[in-house]
Amino acid sequence: MADELALSTLLLSAASTLVGQIHSGTARRGFDDLRPTHGYVFARLAPDGATVTDIAEHLGVTKQAASQLVEELVGKGYVERRPHPSDARARLIVLTDRGWACTRAADAAATEAVSAWAAVLGPDRIAALVADLRRIAGRGPLRPATW
Repeated sequence: MADELALSTLLLSAASTLVGQIHSGTARRGFDDLRPTHGYVFARLAPDGATVTDIAEHLGVTKQAASQLVEELVGKGYVERRPHPSDARARLIVLTDRGWACTRAADAAATEAVSAWAAVLGPDRIAALVADLRRIAGRGPLRPATW
């Protein structure tokens, strides 16, 4: 029981650390006007865009909360609304060039953060960890823990 509790605590701590490192790394790369929650929106939008309803479901929030996030990102120039290709009532939210640049910066920050872990654990342990996490990690949406 103690090992299971330790594992859950350590996984949550590692995830929180990773989110923080991605956020600060993205800010260092010139995208300092975002919150970590925005990264979860970007993850849902890449590669093909999504509706506000899709974003709300992905984040586990109301459509109103998702709409506010989208409005914020539109205002900052990271996303834009387009006509939905198959639903005239819906709008498709897609990343702009600035949004894609931020996504690339976040990917680089994530690689940097995990590379530091690899330097501590070594490539064999990282490969084993990746294989193990693939076996147990859920395939559902990634959701922020806090707003």
